[in-house]
Amino acid sequence: MASKTVTVGSTVGLHARPATLIAEAAGGYEEDITLTLVGGDQGDKTDAASALMIMAMGAEHGDDVTVTSDNAAAVERIAALIASNLDED
Repeated sequence: MASKTVTVGSTVGLHARPATLIAEAAGGYEEDITLTLVGGDQGDKTDAASALMIMAMGAEHGDDVTVTSDNAAAVERIAALIASNLDED
């Protein structure tokens, strides 16, 4: 199992646009990809392929999120998206 912790780069946090872009990317993988908000309830794992669940996680700009999957490439791709400012065109 691969995991990586990154800081949310989007200025609005993981809300509508960023969550949708992350969920679309995660949906392209066969393996499950989960997100966990560091400092939150550590038992709460969020399905990275669900934009609604990502938004409900409540991750704000500057929060740390751990990405976990059996697919290391998927972890790297989703972590990179979370770390970038997805609010920019």
